Amino acid sequence: MWRACWTIRTCANSWIGWRTRIRTSPRPLRRSSAEGPAFVTGSPPSIRVAALYKFARLNDCDAVRRKLARVCDAGGVRGTLLLAGEGINGTIAGSEHGIENVLAFIRGLPGFGDLEVKYAAAETMPFHRMKVRLKREIVTMGQPGIDPLTGAGHYVSPQNWNALISEPGTIVIDTRNDYEVAVGSFAGAIDPKTASFRDFPAWFRAERERLLGSGRPPKIAMFCTGGIRCEKSTAFLKAEGIEEVYHLQGGILKYLETVPAEQSLWEGECFVFDQRVAVGHGLEAGTHVLCHACRRPVSSADQASPLYVSGVSCPACHAVRTEAQRAGYAERDRQEQLAKARGTAHIGARAEGLATRQTANRKLVSQ
Repeated sequence: MWRACWTIRTCANSWIGWRTRIRTSPRPLRRSSAEGPAFVTGSPPSIRVAALYKFARLNDCDAVRRKLARVCDAGGVRGTLLLAGEGINGTIAGSEHGIENVLAFIRGLPGFGDLEVKYAAAETMPFHRMKVRLKREIVTMGQPGIDPLTGAGHYVSPQNWNALISEPGTIVIDTRNDYEVAVGSFAGAIDPKTASFRDFPAWFRAERERLLGSGRPPKIAMFCTGGIRCEKSTAFLKAEGIEEVYHLQGGILKYLETVPAEQSLWEGECFVFDQRVAVGHGLEAGTHVLCHACRRPVSSADQASPLYVSGVSCPACHAVRTEAQRAGYAERDRQEQLAKARGTAHIGARAEGLATRQTANRKLVSQ
């Protein structure tokens, strides 16, 4: 019996010592190749982030999923890619070489040769692992039979967008979620005040008569962050019998990138699902920060509120968090600041990574 107890105590001490070494070691932690490289200290290499989507017929999705996962694994790429019969949507991060190998594989699939990608840079790896998942839809609307491949609206380039939305009688609809619209939108655009893209069909059906009236159907122009939601929502409107439906090609981000500020009809900033939080014209980083408690954007005005505490709370979530929760957030923030000062990773980075991944997964409906 004493020998068994000694063995258990020895193993426990070894485990505690091993965990202590992880907490204090200045050297990078090594993870399996499936998780990709993990850099904890020093200056990390440049990380490329690629956001992509394309509606195209995808046959034998499971076989594609397995092959694509192997390509991502081989290149140390992390993130999330969603596959469905209607196409591919996702955001990935890794070295330039690893990302380009993944994109080359996708572009080699039938119908995906002209895949467009939006790039960004990151100082640290924003994802903990790589997930390649099968879904019914690559952006979830929950309406059977909606097919952007055969029924989407007319593309309008950023250069021609101002003329379209300035036409008398044109109805301009922002298809993004309410917290995104609060950060910025086009002047005069309708905010459906939806919490999820799934809510859009019900909103339109409820508001259809008020929007369209009884006369000749007007032009409807819709937009979103990068194009995927407005592309699907125009297909939905066409299925509802609306013919003159248009959407902004490349989304808000392409508009802000290409249209000079002095000619722009955009007001405010554009919420993005990465470490920039929001961007303005020229895709310059905006003034919003992210609340690490509720993962929502916080404006400059709200940052001046007594309810805003960096890393702990903001005016949007302060009332719905308990004192115990806020104390937990404060302790996490304190530990992160200490780790940053030491030049090491906070031991709770895995938990923080979960929140980052949840935010990034929300991005899959934000393109």
